[in-house]
Amino acid sequence: MTRAEELSDNLARVRARIASAATAAGRGDAEVGLVVVTKFFPASDVRLLADLGVADVGENRHQEAEAKAAECADLRLRWHFIGGLQSNKAAAVAAYADVVESVDRPKLLAPLSRGAHERGRTVDVLLQVSLDPPEHGARAGVAPDDLASLAAATVQTEGLALRGLMAVAPLGEDPAAAFDRLARIRAGFLTDHPDATVLSAGMSGDLEQAVAAGATHVRVGSAVLGSRPAVP
Repeated sequence: MTRAEELSDNLARVRARIASAATAAGRGDAEVGLVVVTKFFPASDVRLLADLGVADVGENRHQEAEAKAAECADLRLRWHFIGGLQSNKAAAVAAYADVVESVDRPKLLAPLSRGAHERGRTVDVLLQVSLDPPEHGARAGVAPDDLASLAAATVQTEGLALRGLMAVAPLGEDPAAAFDRLARIRAGFLTDHPDATVLSAGMSGDLEQAVAAGATHVRVGSAVLGSRPAVP
């Protein structure tokens, strides 16, 4: 089997899972977009995915994402930055990322705005919400109680467009319960920001639960690309 055939088969299975989950939730499968996470995989795989109809690609690490986006600049792709973002790299990320999904603190807004301005572009932003219980400490994400203030600051920042929310189910917890909390958080958020309707949630192992909770996008890596290659 060629790599293109492997990716085609995997994509078909993932798209079937999304369609089945959407149907079970009383939604149309067109309501749920797929972001393929290509972290650690080569640009050649990105090209094959583009040939197979993938339009949205996600990356976690700035250096790798920047190089891959440049190498695939001739392709019509939307690049999503989904990893933890350092403020000293935010401007550089805004130069190539169409969507930054991991904005979780006000300190990131000014450098993202600067990077967008330097390239004369607008960057779509998702606010990453922490679903971790307070006693466990958040791995990443803004605390739900601080979401409103971060959203207000984002709206006021030039060059950034607030599009919605992103979240990751906590380790060791039933993802259905975590995404149920996310759905409640989102309902309150939409009261103040009715146009920010994107909800990025769910990965290879829990996309069904995320779709049931209203996810508009799922971020899938290993189920499409296979086990991640060893990285030195």
